[in-house]
Amino acid sequence: MLSPGFHFANPGYLYLLLLVPLLGFWYLRFGSRASSRLSYSSLRPFAGLRPTLKERLRPLTFLLRILVVALLVLALARPRSTASGENIHTEGIDIALLLDISGSMLAEDFHPNRIEAAKQVAQDFIDGRRNDRIGLVIFSGQSFTQCPLTTDFRVLKNLLRQVRTGMIEDGTAIGLAIAQGVNRLKDSPAKSKVMILLTDGVNNRGEIDPVTASQIAQSFGIRIYTIAVGTMGEAPYPVPTPYGVRYQNLPAEVDEKVLQTIAGNTHGQFFRATDGKSLKRIFAAIDQLEKTRIEVMAYKTYTELFYPLAWLALALLLAEFLLSHTLLRKLP
Repeated sequence: MLSPGFHFANPGYLYLLLLVPLLGFWYLRFGSRASSRLSYSSLRPFAGLRPTLKERLRPLTFLLRILVVALLVLALARPRSTASGENIHTEGIDIALLLDISGSMLAEDFHPNRIEAAKQVAQDFIDGRRNDRIGLVIFSGQSFTQCPLTTDFRVLKNLLRQVRTGMIEDGTAIGLAIAQGVNRLKDSPAKSKVMILLTDGVNNRGEIDPVTASQIAQSFGIRIYTIAVGTMGEAPYPVPTPYGVRYQNLPAEVDEKVLQTIAGNTHGQFFRATDGKSLKRIFAAIDQLEKTRIEVMAYKTYTELFYPLAWLALALLLAEFLLSHTLLRKLP
């Protein structure tokens, strides 16, 4: 069975193979007449003689010539195999996801709540990237790196699934989160460095002002997309009580003005997500804005296979010549 990469460079020559059956027909019809003959008045004296080995092998020379013709035709058609591949050059993007895990992210205006909805959409976003490094920074009253920049998305998603509220003291330290993201991205050799900041609150903790942190990010060429999460008005929030969990409607407080300033300082964009569907659309929009540029150079390499056919044809031609002038030599 031929390999998928096998083909003939000059397939038109294969039509010459039609000569093979024509030559065979000519030999069967007229070949014997071309042999030397002796005339006898009667063949009775030779009636009991069997054909000699030489007589039996006489068609061998013609068969060798036929094989030589067939092999030369195949060699002229240039059989060869092809191997193909791709050299891929990428201009990578390094992305830091900054995720708010403060207590207010438990509000259930998203299904099942804000933090779980954000984690699911972030996971889908990670699945859509192929040639980038992505890291995860979580924050509330403090911030820390849950996962450094990596291309091992399996590990990244496992660490993302482990994120929950209460891992850090409560509060909203947006400035510290941006500063942590800057530390992760500032020395990156990537052509594009991006942060995606998702929060539902107002900066109320930390020693670094969010706007100042955004200016530092801009100086390192880092672009920040900010996402304000929460419905307009009030949102149901679970409150533990001695009688079980009760729900209380709390106002959705998010500092849109600061988030807009952060995005504007770094040439990013500001988004407002009021439900799960809008949050998905926002991440899809960011995904399109931050597509890695890929240059693909396709190549093919050819291995010529006609050389063995040509050498075999030459060997058979030499064998035919030797047999015709020695063992199978005809009478003059």
